[in-house]
Amino acid sequence: MDLDALLHHYFGTAELDRLDPATIADGCERARLALGLEAEPGRRFALWMLLHALDAAPDPSVVFKDAKARRIAEDYARAAARATEG
Repeated sequence: MDLDALLHHYFGTAELDRLDPATIADGCERARLALGLEAEPGRRFALWMLLHALDAAPDPSVVFKDAKARRIAEDYARAAARATEG
C-alpha cells in the first residue's frame, strides 16, 4: 500500500499537519474500521502501521492473532519508539 494513497483515502490529504484534530480523529476512526474489516495480511499491517504512526493503533495482540505477525508488529513498535527517543 502506498502511504500517500492511504493518507488521501482516510484523511483527504497527505499533509496531515494542515488538518485540525477532529479531522485527524475522523480519519483514524475510518482507518481503524478498515483495519478491522481487512483480511489481507499485508494491507492489515499497512493500516496498523499508519495508525501506529498517528498514535491511534490498537495493541498488536488485539490486531494480529498470528504469532509471527504480532511479533513483527511489536518489533516495529519498539523500533519506532527508539527512533523517536532523542
